[in-house]
Amino acid sequence: MAGSDVAQTGKPASKGGLRRPRARLGIRIDMTPMVDVAFLLLIFFMVTTVFRQPLAMEINMPEPGAEVRVPESNVMTVFIDRGDSLSYKVGTGDVLPIGWDELYGTFRSYADANPNLIILVKIDRQARYNDMVDMMDALEEAHMERFSLVPMEEEDTPVPEGGR
Repeated sequence: MAGSDVAQTGKPASKGGLRRPRARLGIRIDMTPMVDVAFLLLIFFMVTTVFRQPLAMEINMPEPGAEVRVPESNVMTVFIDRGDSLSYKVGTGDVLPIGWDELYGTFRSYADANPNLIILVKIDRQARYNDMVDMMDALEEAHMERFSLVPMEEEDTPVPEGGR
C-alpha cells in the first residue's frame, strides 16, 4: 500500500508574518500488488489464448490390396521430373509441358469440364521434397480433393510433345 513520511525540520516557526516552509512529504508506493495483478493477467491470457492450429491435410489411404477401376478419360496425370520440370496429360492424350504458375488454371479448367476428374501425380524419386509439397498446395488451392501421389517409374518418364 502507499504511505507517507513527514520530514521534520529543526527550525522553529518564524514570527513576523512570514510563512513557515511546509515540510516535504516523502511518498512511498508499494508496487507489490500491481506486480501481482500484472502476473495474474499475464497467466490468464496465456492460459485462455487459442493458438493457431497446425495446418494439416487429411489423407485417406486405400485398404491394402484395394483396386479401383476408373475410366482413363477421367484421369489427369501430372509428371514432376527431377529437374523441377512439369508436364501433364489427360486420358490417353499427348504429354504437354506446363509451368508451376499455370497449374491452378489448368486444374480448374479441366475440373470444370469434367467433375469426375482425378489427378494422378507421378513424382520422380530424385525430385525435391519441396516439389511434392508445392504440388499438394496447388491441388488444395484449386480445390482438387481427388488425387493420388505415386512414384514415377522408369517407363513413366514423359516426353513432352515438342521433345526435350
